[in-house]
Amino acid sequence: MTTLRLGSVYVDPPHPATLEDEVLLKACRFHRGHSPGPGGQHRNRVQTLVEIHHVPTGLKAHAGERRSAEQNKRKAVFRLRLVLAVWIRSPVSVGEIRSELWKSRVKDGRIACNEAHRDYPAMLAEALDVIVDAGLDAHKASVRLRCSQSQLIKLLAKHPPALAALNSAREAKKLHPFRA
Repeated sequence: MTTLRLGSVYVDPPHPATLEDEVLLKACRFHRGHSPGPGGQHRNRVQTLVEIHHVPTGLKAHAGERRSAEQNKRKAVFRLRLVLAVWIRSPVSVGEIRSELWKSRVKDGRIACNEAHRDYPAMLAEALDVIVDAGLDAHKASVRLRCSQSQLIKLLAKHPPALAALNSAREAKKLHPFRA
C-alpha cells in the first residue's frame, strides 16, 4: 500500500465518513477471524475478529477486543469511519460550508462532540476538509467553520492520528506543527 498524505485522496461529496451505516456497508467487504484478545477456553472456537475493507478507497479497519462479533463489527465500522475521516478529502463548497450536523454541534464557537460519539468521524472529516481547503491554516478554517481555532485543534487532538497527519502535512509545507 502506498503511503497516504493528508489531502492526497479526494472523493465527491458526501464524504464516506458521513454516510448512513447501510450505505457505507454496501461499499465494504467483511472478513472474520480469530483474535488474540479475550476468550479463555473458547478463544479458537469462535471467530470474533472483524476486519472491514472499504473497497472504493482500499482503507481498512478491524476490531477484535470483545468476545462478541457484533460488538466488534460496530467498533470496526466506527474505526473505519475515523480512518476515512483522516485520509479521504471531499471538496468544500463556496459560501456556507457548514453542514447541519456541524451547525448543531457548534454553539458560541465551542464544539460539543465527544470522540466516542457516532457523529465524531463526520465532524472530524468536515474539519479536515475545511483545513485542507484553507491551505492547512487552522485560523482561516475556524473562521469559516465559526468556531475558535483552539476548539478546532482540540477536536483534531481527540484522535491523535488526525493531528499527526495534519502536522505531517504542515511540516511538508514548512509550517509549525499544532500542539494539543
